Amino acid sequence: MTVVVASRNRRAQLLRYLPRHEAPVILVDNASEDGTAEAVSAALPHVHVVRSAVNLGAAGRNVGAELAETRFVAFADDDSYWEAGSLGKAAALLDAHPRAALLTGQVLVGADGRADPISAAMEAAPLGTPTDLPGPSVLGFLACAAVVRRDAFLAVGGFNPTLHVYGEEALLAMDLAAAGWGLAYVPALTVRHLPLPAGRDVAGRRRRQARNDLLTSWLRRPLPIAAAAARSAWRTGGPARGGLADAARLLPWVLRHRRPLPAHVEAAVRTLASAAPAGA
Repeated sequence: MTVVVASRNRRAQLLRYLPRHEAPVILVDNASEDGTAEAVSAALPHVHVVRSAVNLGAAGRNVGAELAETRFVAFADDDSYWEAGSLGKAAALLDAHPRAALLTGQVLVGADGRADPISAAMEAAPLGTPTDLPGPSVLGFLACAAVVRRDAFLAVGGFNPTLHVYGEEALLAMDLAAAGWGLAYVPALTVRHLPLPAGRDVAGRRRRQARNDLLTSWLRRPLPIAAAAARSAWRTGGPARGGLADAARLLPWVLRHRRPLPAHVEAAVRTLASAAPAGA
């Protein structure tokens, strides 16, 4: 197992949380301007620091996975870490379940360890629990709480560079499922996530999230659903409409890369949509 972290300008968080991982760590520094790479190299010489000249966003994780020499890769954010024993359990489960390409764990947020709502949604198991997976089947995950089979992850292209950040997990989950792999939620695998109280540009994040949600829909969903997503973003206005404008500029790229999901994966996506709470 190797832990891969992609980060930009989060030196203090990295110095605090990287030592908590129970596996070799590869840090992909996305062109930080705060001395992250130098500080981590000096304080944590066991960490393999990769300096990217540009901000690769989530695709920085692909660089780390390519460099990893282990069969399994765990992802973490600069403000998260895997609890003791979780990575060993994940490796054993992947060995025991050869169809599983991705396991996602329970996420506990903040110092008080409150459960992230996504964990409860996954545990509800709207897609059931196949006998050849170690937990409920899922078609989504939080990147900071995912362990992947390295070869499967790289074979589908990893995180799409065009999406950059925010919502990049959905497309990867669909592509793994379309390739025949299983994805499962395993609550025995636990991640602690300690985000800073003051977030980054909220409106900008929502606009990018809206853009990426639209791009994912246009790339993989049936045309009527893709069109409906665009109409919904326009009616919503604000960051959603801005995201629509950003996505529209990438339509030529979408048309080159569009690959609708196999029928059984599309059916699973629809099942999840119908199970989601109103407004989710």
